Amino acid sequence: MQQGGGSDTEVTWEDQQNINKFGRLNNRFHELEDEIKIAKEMNENLEDASNELILTDDEVVRFQIGEVFAHMPREEVESRIEQMKEVTSKNLEKLEEEKDSVLAQMAELKRILYGKFKDSINLEED
Repeated sequence: MQQGGGSDTEVTWEDQQNINKFGRLNNRFHELEDEIKIAKEMNENLEDASNELILTDDEVVRFQIGEVFAHMPREEVESRIEQMKEVTSKNLEKLEEEKDSVLAQMAELKRILYGKFKDSINLEED
């Protein structure tokens, strides 16, 4: 393989598998970043809704279920929002843990691949 610094290191099947795995992990990392962003926005929206609900004097409020708004007692809406916040927070926590795991795996693959190919391989994003 003649590239970059002109190294003449042979790429084995195992090396190619590591490069492919790094690529898949990198794609998953970007997907996770998008999912985390969406989950954080959802958490913020639920927190805002909860705060607005505290400020209202109405005993019956409109609550969106799918594409439909339903009139529901305020206490029931409060409990539903709290449940939704818990679910979203747990999901966000799982996504953060998976992101950390992916980053750790990518770091290990970088160590292995840069150790063998030095500057003949570029695993950094522009």
